[in-house]
Amino acid sequence: MMKSIEGVDVRSKRVLFRPDINSPIDQKTKRIVNTNRLEKAAVTLKLLLEGGAKVAIIAHQGDTMDYRNIIPMAEHAEILQNLTGFPVSYIDDVCGLAAQEAIESLSESEAILLGNVRYLSEEITAFEKEVKLTPTEMQSTYLIRSLKDHFDLYVNDAFSAAHRSTPSMVAFQEFLPTYAGRQLMDEYSALSRISEGTAHPRVFLLGGGKISDAFGMMDHVLSTGSADAVLTGGLTGHVIALASGVKLGSATEAFLAEKDFIRFIAPAKKLLEEFPKKVFFPLDFAFEKDGERAECTHEEVEASDDRFYLDIGAKTIALYTEHIARANTLFVNGPAGVYEDERWENGTRELLRVVSNSTAYSVIGGGDTITAAARYTGLDGYSYVCTAGGAMIQFLSGKRLPLLEAMKA
Repeated sequence: MMKSIEGVDVRSKRVLFRPDINSPIDQKTKRIVNTNRLEKAAVTLKLLLEGGAKVAIIAHQGDTMDYRNIIPMAEHAEILQNLTGFPVSYIDDVCGLAAQEAIESLSESEAILLGNVRYLSEEITAFEKEVKLTPTEMQSTYLIRSLKDHFDLYVNDAFSAAHRSTPSMVAFQEFLPTYAGRQLMDEYSALSRISEGTAHPRVFLLGGGKISDAFGMMDHVLSTGSADAVLTGGLTGHVIALASGVKLGSATEAFLAEKDFIRFIAPAKKLLEEFPKKVFFPLDFAFEKDGERAECTHEEVEASDDRFYLDIGAKTIALYTEHIARANTLFVNGPAGVYEDERWENGTRELLRVVSNSTAYSVIGGGDTITAAARYTGLDGYSYVCTAGGAMIQFLSGKRLPLLEAMKA
């Protein structure tokens, strides 16, 4: 099990704190446009500073796949200072002599944010995927060699980067007493409760356009008995419906073929055969007619239909609502339709309303899901809002997460 930093005496200790504060950036101004991750990281940072720790924060912004956002992080430090009420300075050096001297000069209840760790080649995705170092092999990297002797403790609070195997995420554990921050503990506990808890029925609502993610989760939670029902919508629902023999019309089927989503038909058929009473797809769909919303059941869809189906219909909402009402555990990832257009928001809006009003333990995750929930219900009605993204998907798909392995070592 991971050890929590809660209750640990950190007074006068030099603590290396690794959160995930990678934030959306306005490309014109290079200013942060969403502080959600900073707000979550500030909780553990404040805990450390209130305890009298001397904290150096190491974090990333941007990546090789998002190179325009590999920028200095002075604004991150400013926001963290405002959120915690403690001094948080910034130095645009990751682990050189200037950074090391700044770490050694820290006072109690003072923090410094080191330069963007993605300045180092050993921390970028391309290096991780091509070189594939083990945590033990990472001991010789520049970052680890430069910083390991300057700290008493290592605290990781970056569950959203748990699927990454980089020195700052998995190698300091080899040298320093290691603890999990509050967000890491909370996210791990919430997702463990979704996948391994005892409160049944457990119902998963999976939608959106990331079909590969949905199928990875479906296969795992169904085969392990974690899910008692999977309610599908969005493009995932389209694929399941098509695999069941439902016709979606020439336009929609051509779109699915163009995007290479037809490759999921075979695994969808397998799931339907193995779990016929647990996998559900839409009974009806919404489409555009004369600029307005119209609905039809899938029996009414003709092979020659040239219309696109952009939301689930009223019959599907009613069916899914019944399953949600019986659930004791709920997980939502992905909208039921193209909710950005108010004509196609009904499915997403109504299902989120039912989930948020439920007394069941509920977790929502994914950018679109959280955005939609904030719009239609607010976020307070859910037991936990998971911001972990790819790490969340991998966890619920039963895949290994390097950070969790390193933290439990």
